[in-house]
Amino acid sequence: MKLFSRTTIPIKEKAYKMNKPKTLGELKKSGYKPSSIQNEISKNLSDKISKGQNSFEGLVGYEKTVIPDLERALLSGHSINLLGLRGQAKTRIARQITKLLDEWVPIVSGSEINDDPLNPITNFSKELIKKNGDNTQIEWMHRDNRFFEKLATPDVSIADLIGDVDPIKASNLNLSYSDERVIHFGMIPRAHRCVFVLNELPDLQARIQVALFSVIQEKEIQIRGFKLRLEIKPQFVFTSNPEDYTNRGSIVTPLKDRIGSQILTHYPYNLEDAKKITFQEAQTSNYNDIYVPELARDIIEQVSFEARKSKFVDEKSGVSARMSISAFENLISCVKRRMLINSENKSTVRLSDFLAIIPGINGKIELVYEGEQEGTEQISFYLINEAIKTLFPSYFPEIKKLQKINEPGDYDDLLEWFLNNNELFIDDELPNRIYEDTLTSVPNLEKTVNKFLPKCDTKDKCFMMEFLLWGLEANKKLSKYRTTNGFQFKNDLGNLLSSI
Repeated sequence: MKLFSRTTIPIKEKAYKMNKPKTLGELKKSGYKPSSIQNEISKNLSDKISKGQNSFEGLVGYEKTVIPDLERALLSGHSINLLGLRGQAKTRIARQITKLLDEWVPIVSGSEINDDPLNPITNFSKELIKKNGDNTQIEWMHRDNRFFEKLATPDVSIADLIGDVDPIKASNLNLSYSDERVIHFGMIPRAHRCVFVLNELPDLQARIQVALFSVIQEKEIQIRGFKLRLEIKPQFVFTSNPEDYTNRGSIVTPLKDRIGSQILTHYPYNLEDAKKITFQEAQTSNYNDIYVPELARDIIEQVSFEARKSKFVDEKSGVSARMSISAFENLISCVKRRMLINSENKSTVRLSDFLAIIPGINGKIELVYEGEQEGTEQISFYLINEAIKTLFPSYFPEIKKLQKINEPGDYDDLLEWFLNNNELFIDDELPNRIYEDTLTSVPNLEKTVNKFLPKCDTKDKCFMMEFLLWGLEANKKLSKYRTTNGFQFKNDLGNLLSSI
């Protein structure tokens, strides 16, 4: 079992051949001054802010909310707890803190816990320096290697985090268990002068959380009842989900009290920020041969907004931004697959392609009892329809629930064709030309789009025609049925009257 991860980078040998001191004596002459990681971060962050540079990159929508709180906490030298629902970039934030570190820092060669040559804290380094003096060898650690990350799980022990006595070492060296030299250090001591991230803190057992008290506040560790005073100074970053406080565990109050700043994260507040996040994170290969209408991107994001307020979805669980990312990736892949089937070089996203995003939604929403009764697939399809219903009035006249008898409607000419027992079927794998011909075969469909969207781009025309049909169905003006290979649009009332 892998107890922790440490981000590493390939450091070429030539990096060490730069003009960096290689001994303690050379380091002293260089003018280097020891500094805690908190002061190091504060100094570098201050430089970025004063120069107008971004301290954190890629955190869309956090510019006026989360990032200012982060900057204040880091300038204060605080340990940080990032509190928020899943998919709110908490881990991404934590990993970016390493960019605020000095590019290189010296350590005593052979030190297990990254001892500063001018401020060693372990007996190993102190004895080594006492023995070798200015000839003590030093190494240089890159900032990308100064990152430790651990997922808190119920099986994590004090030995994993703090350390334990190694009886074999004690026996071989003929030393007492209280001697520092027989200790096998855990993750936190090894993260001295590094960024240490503990994800999902509430999942950590309460007795293990208690062991963090003295490390955070008094900077000392205790192993097997032997008090060991070491000025261990990692930059602590914890991440937590509010749902955990009631469902799986909680953060003990004294530990919360010792964490310097608790920063609340959030989901995007608007579609524009949500679209930027999806565009930034989606793992799709070059799709220049696929045209994606802006409305298609809006619908993808609106599905997430609908899920976060749906009565069928557990709001305490949250709806991760990963849902929109996965949905967009599936949407692009759906178009690519159709192009391969039809041997086409280019195509455009269709609204009927949105059925392909359902697998990207299913595993990312937690349903309440009513939602479970309906079924995940049905709720996913429902969320797509709700997104279309919400966006429909932004493009076409709103459909009133109550309409006076004989009052002319905006869509009467279009609906009349369906009332006459006509149906439209759109196959999932139609080639581009046949797809366009199928839509234009419906009288007044293109005419209605031109009427209300006179400036509609030609490339968007077919998508808007299909969007109009889906919008009419979402507002109960048409019926839409899913078959094994496509969508069928008709008017059940018209069919019923015809049969009568």
